[in-house]
Amino acid sequence: MSSSLISATATATAIDHGGGGTALSAIHPDIIQSHILNRLDGPTLASTSCASAQLLSLCKDDYLWKDICNSTWPSTTNPLVRAAISAFPSGHRSFYSDAFPALRGSETHHRRRAWDTPELISAVDIYYDDELIYSKVLVTETLSPWFLCTPLRLDLLDPKETVATPIEFSGGGAWETRAEERLRVSWILIDPVRRRAVNVASRKAVEARRHWLTADMQLRFSVVVADGGDRGGEMVECGVVVSCRGEDGGQVRVREVSMQVESMEGKILNGMDGLGVLEAAMAEQRRKSDSKTERDIYERFLKMKAQCRERKQRRERDLDTACIATGISIFFFAFLIFFLSR
Repeated sequence: MSSSLISATATATAIDHGGGGTALSAIHPDIIQSHILNRLDGPTLASTSCASAQLLSLCKDDYLWKDICNSTWPSTTNPLVRAAISAFPSGHRSFYSDAFPALRGSETHHRRRAWDTPELISAVDIYYDDELIYSKVLVTETLSPWFLCTPLRLDLLDPKETVATPIEFSGGGAWETRAEERLRVSWILIDPVRRRAVNVASRKAVEARRHWLTADMQLRFSVVVADGGDRGGEMVECGVVVSCRGEDGGQVRVREVSMQVESMEGKILNGMDGLGVLEAAMAEQRRKSDSKTERDIYERFLKMKAQCRERKQRRERDLDTACIATGISIFFFAFLIFFLSR
C-alpha cells in the first residue's frame, strides 16, 4: 500500500482527542468506501476489516471484493465464473480467500469424499510481469466413466492455438531466463456444487527444463499436497505446465498449457484419483507463502520422487534376481531328475 493510502487510512481510523484527528464514526461510510477501501488490495482490505466493527461491516461489501477479484484474475469476469462465485457463502470475498494466496504445499492428510460435482470450472490467466497476455475459462465434465478412468490432464489451448508473449526470441538462452522469471500463470479450479475454489499454480515457476522430444522449454508452476487416498497419504504434485518455444526472427510463444496431478512415481493420476486430490486441496488451510518456499517444497518432493524411484528399481532388481534364481533351480532339479531316471 502506498504511503498516501496509509496516511489516509490512519486519518480515517484516528480518534479525536483534541489533537486534530477525526473520529471514524464522523466520516460518512460512502466516503470511506469510495475514497479509501476501494483503493486497497485484497490482503490490505482483509486486514482493515479487523480494525473495528464498522470497518468490518464496510469491508464486507461484495462490490469491493468483486473489483479486487476482477482486477487480480480477469477470467472471473466470465459469466460462468460470476454465476459460480455468486453462490459462494460470502460471494467474491469467499472466493478470494480460497484462491489467494495460492495453495501452499502441506503434509496434512484430508480424508476424501466421493466426488459428485458434474463439472469443474477452470479460470486461467497468464501474465508477463503484471501484464495480462491470455485469459480463458474451461468447463470440464467430471462424472463420465471415460473421464474418471483416463489420466486427468486439462489442456487450455486448442491444438493449433498459441499465445504471443512480449519476449523477443534470441539465439542464446537469455529469453529462457526472462520467461522463467517473468511469466506467471494462475489456474483456479472451482467446484460450483461445494462452492469452493483453489489456485493450483505456484506464484512463480518452480522448475524450467527442456522437453526431451520437442526441445520446448517447459515451466512448471506446481504445488505439492498430501494425497489422503488409498496410497497411504503420499505426496502428489498438483500444478500447471507451460511450454514455450522461440521462433526465428520473431517472438517467444506459449504453445501448450496444461493442468495435471502427478503421483510420486511420476504418473498422471486418473480422473477419479485426481479429483479426490483436488477436493482435498480445496479443504486445505491457506497459508502465506513465497516463491522460495514453494521451490524448496518442490525440490524436497523431487528428492522423494528420486528415492521412490530407487526403491522401485531395487525391488525390480530383487524380483529379477529371484526369478533368475528360481529358473536356475527349476532347471537344475529337472536336469537332476532326468539324469537319475536314466
